[in-house]
Formats: sequence, structure tokens, C-alpha cells
Amino acid sequence: MIGSYTSRRQLLSRLGLGFGGMAFSSLLAGPSAEGNTAPVTGGGALPGLPHFAPQAKRVIFLFMSGGPSHVDSFDYKPELQKLQGKSLPDSFRKGRQSLPGMSGNQTLFQLKGSSHPFTRCGQSGAWVSNAFPHLARVADDLCFVKSMVSESVNHDPAITFIQTGSPIAGRPSAGSWIQYGLGRENENLPAFIVLISRRSVDQPLSSKLWGSGFLPARYDGVQLRASKDPVLYLSDPPGIPREANRRMLDGLKELQSVQPDAALSADADARWESYEMAFRMQTAIPEVMDLSKEQSHVFDLYGPDSRTPGTFASNCLQARRLAERGVRFIQLFHPGWDQHSNMEHDFPITSREVDQASAALITDLKERGMLKDTLVVWGGEFGRTPYMQGRVGKGDKGGRDHHPNCFTFWMAGGGIKPGITYGESDELGYHVAQNKVHVHDFHATMLHLLGINHERFTYHFQGRDFRLTDVSGNVVKEILSKGASHGV
Repeated sequence: MIGSYTSRRQLLSRLGLGFGGMAFSSLLAGPSAEGNTAPVTGGGALPGLPHFAPQAKRVIFLFMSGGPSHVDSFDYKPELQKLQGKSLPDSFRKGRQSLPGMSGNQTLFQLKGSSHPFTRCGQSGAWVSNAFPHLARVADDLCFVKSMVSESVNHDPAITFIQTGSPIAGRPSAGSWIQYGLGRENENLPAFIVLISRRSVDQPLSSKLWGSGFLPARYDGVQLRASKDPVLYLSDPPGIPREANRRMLDGLKELQSVQPDAALSADADARWESYEMAFRMQTAIPEVMDLSKEQSHVFDLYGPDSRTPGTFASNCLQARRLAERGVRFIQLFHPGWDQHSNMEHDFPITSREVDQASAALITDLKERGMLKDTLVVWGGEFGRTPYMQGRVGKGDKGGRDHHPNCFTFWMAGGGIKPGITYGESDELGYHVAQNKVHVHDFHATMLHLLGINHERFTYHFQGRDFRLTDVSGNVVKEILSKGASHGV
């Protein structure tokens, strides 16, 4: 096959087969990023990484897109209950004539307590609302961080900030950074996989949230879809057998070995590796997506929705299977939390969609001995205001506005202290009262648990050394288990 062409470029330009029409001619495109050259062989980590012994091997990030209300879920505020219907005190507005967000033009800011009673749970005594009865049962495995803050009040920059460390699109996502630094554990699967719940979307979720930015494109997250083709363009075209693709790849590798241009060869090697990966994924992806061999008690644990592909429950079960197979960063998106109105109706629905499966994931990982080295994170881009949009008592059609000043995450496993609460909001859940945790602090802590010093983990691009944590961020050492405190 090779002998009939005088160059690799001619060969690639005439190839009409491939993985679902993948553009093999892009093999000869210029480098996908300026700066450092990452390793192109296998799935190995960068030299010198990890910086110290990691506590977590992988991350599962359960992202609640739209911003769940912290004062209705895990941040109990009895004073807010007492003051329901009264106006937000002027002291909280700090002299502002209007407040940021969609309620900025309101003239009345009526406080609204939660409609969901809170109870203390487990030996830790953590406060959890009755909207999350299953998570209440695993509260002793969780660390609640009630003092998260963001810099963005609108969804798109806030989601981008949580996912990439910058509110401006174009930076590498956290999963891409981690794959770039630590490589792959499984040569047949990507190190960074994304699952999105199949439900109505209140906020757009695009590939920029799991893209590699200025890192080489091979560090993009790979979205798995609940469909016949979980990965777009992965299947062989009709009439093209896998054997033909295998022969083509072998021929391409042979031609690559005689390429005299070292610079072109390095870039082509990286792209050729991605095509080899795609070939291996053709077998690995169907296997990991096939839930038919899971036992009935596992489906019962995750709930009835787990049998329906594309649901959050099914995606949580898939996340555990991916974690078992060595995927380093598994990102789940569950939209539906942007509840500016009809919150009394909508909040119980979204909480019910995620509650049992989130708790089941913790239980399942723990029973399999995997929670100790799997970091599980649950949270959204911001919280919701303690005051209403709309009027209290007007048919219960109101909701809550965006609130980046204070919100709640929980974390579990992978070197996190279980059964603790860190940080505190004020009596209304409006401002952080103690131990503020910025998004950069969250990212620094996550990297630390993976054995990475965030200040030393950089990529040179356009004359600057970039970090996931930009130029700030501190590891939240108080939430680390004893063994995870090394290097802080």
C-alpha cells in the first residue's frame, strides 16, 4: 500500500476510510498548542509527576449545572426560617442600590426559609435537608465545605470558572490538566471522560468546558453519549471492516518511521497515537457502556433510573465502571438547577434525580475498596440567594437568584477527612463568615490530593507559564486526612 505513494502526505490525502470519516489529513496540521511538548508515547505522566505520593488516583466530579440552593440542601439557617417574609437587611447589601443578578431591579427582597426540614445526620451530626434522604445516610463519609465563593454571577463564566480556573473561555479544563500531567492508566480508554444527563438543559453545556484549551488537543475530554454510538465518529463506516483500518494504521506507522523531518515526525507521532487510541476504543467503549452484566442489587442501589441510559443514576453507575477501569477524571453534568421560578415544584424533582445515585456512588465505591483513592466532588457553579425572586406566598411560583458570595460543595474519599463540616456562612447564608474557600483553593486542593503541587504544575504558552490555579490558590489543609497532608 505504501509503495504506490511517494510521501505520507499523498497517502493521507487519498485515504477514504477511517474511524467514521475521521480526517486523517489533519495529521499533518500544525501543532495544536504553542509551548511545552507533552509526551507522545503511551499514557505516561510528565517527568517528575506526581510531585509526592498521591492520596487519590482519580476524580469523579458530580457537577450540578445551574447552581443548586445551598440553603435548601446542606446549609441549615434557622434564622432565615424565623425572618421569612421580611426584607433583606440593609447591612447585607453594603450600601448597594441594587443587587447583582437577575433580581437587580427588584425593589423587594423578601427572605425565604427552606421548605425542606433539616435534620442532623450520622455521628457527625451534619445538617441535611429532607430533599436528600439518601445522602443523609452517608453523611459520615462526606466533608461539607460551606464557604465556597466564586467571582462570576452569570452562568456561563461561572461554569467555565469552575471547570477551567478562568471565567474566560479558552483555558484547559481541570480534567485536561490532570490527564496532561498524570497520563493514562488504561491504554484502551481516554483518561478524561464526560457524561451529561439526558434531560432538559437550562444552561448550555459545550465542549469548551471539557476542552484542552492551549494544551495539545489529545487532552480533550471525550463525551460518552447514551446512544448507539457513545462516541461520535468512532464506528467504522459501512463496508469498511476493522481489518482494513488495522492495515491502514500499520502502514501509517511504517511510513512514519521513515519520516526524516524530526519536527513533523513528533507532531505526527502524537496524532497517530490518538488514532491508535480510537482503534482500541472501538472495543473498550462498548464493553464499559454495557450494563447488562451488572447485578440486580447494584441497580437497586442506584435506583430505578439506573436502568435508563442517559439518566444521572445510569451515569453514576457508568462513572464507577470507568473508575474501575482506570479513567482518571470523570465529569458528570446534571442540568436543571437554575430555579428562578417554580422552585417549590422544581427543586424536589432535581434533588430526587441526583440524591439516591450520588449516595449510591459513595456506597458502591466504599464497598469495593475504591473510595479511599477516588475523590468524589458534588456542587454547582454557585449557590442561590436567601431572598426570593417574586413574592413569598404568591402561589409559591417564586425562586432564588444566582449567588456566588457563598455556596456549598461536598467532597468524599481520596484523602478527604470524612464526617466533617468546614467553613461557615452567616446567619442568612449570604456571606462567608469563616474559612473562605475560593475556586482556586478548590482546584489547588484537588491537585494536591492527586500528588501535584499546583504552583509547580505549569504550561508555557504565549510567553507565560499558566496554571490551573492562575496566580493564586491555597490547599485547604484542614479538610485533608492525616496521610494527605504531605507537602502542605
